[in-house]
Amino acid sequence: MPRDAFVVIVVRLYSRPGCHLCDIMKATVEQIVASSRTPIQLEQIDISTDADLEARYGLEIPVLEINGKKVAKYRISEEALKRILAGQTGRAGAAG
Repeated sequence: MPRDAFVVIVVRLYSRPGCHLCDIMKATVEQIVASSRTPIQLEQIDISTDADLEARYGLEIPVLEINGKKVAKYRISEEALKRILAGQTGRAGAAG
């Protein structure tokens, strides 16, 4: 079995309720994750429930991390997200 078969890409979306940019990014991410052939673990994190996350991200949401690395804030296109995810395949052991 190929080594890549065990690689799971961890995608974290930091947002808060009532944020229209967050809703847009969430819809984009969910659509790409649902259509991906690569195993992706999507974690949606509400920063409004954690004072440390509020202090860290504040008004810079939404923030998108892939395998622990910030790849976007505010907006991301479907094409850009597909390109970033394609670059993650084959990185065995990459996790955040």
